[in-house]
Amino acid sequence: MTYKIKAIDHIQLAAPKGSEEEARHFYATILGCEEVEKPETLQKNGGVWFAYGTVQIHIGIEHPFVPAKKAHPAFEIENLNLLKEHLQINNVPIIEDNNLPRANRFYAHDPFGNRLEFLEWK
Repeated sequence: MTYKIKAIDHIQLAAPKGSEEEARHFYATILGCEEVEKPETLQKNGGVWFAYGTVQIHIGIEHPFVPAKKAHPAFEIENLNLLKEHLQINNVPIIEDNNLPRANRFYAHDPFGNRLEFLEWK
């Protein structure tokens, strides 16, 4: 018998204590994710969960908090330039990157300094 990885269920990013409203603003209001209710047994830990289709992003509280500067999730986007313009309108700085063949991509950081990659295959 052998196993196979079917999919990534979710990604988790860290944030400082008390940052749930800032996470809601960025992930729900700006990126358009839907907030997902955390199981009651996990609510005491703080943080907030989001979903966009089948992709889940869990923002967990970490103390002491250190943002992920190199490690990052990468989101495949349709109409990447529209997202880039939307982020810039919302004062989210964009870091251009042309180093991946056959892809348009850029990086941004969430309000806590976690690195996020957005890409669209050519």
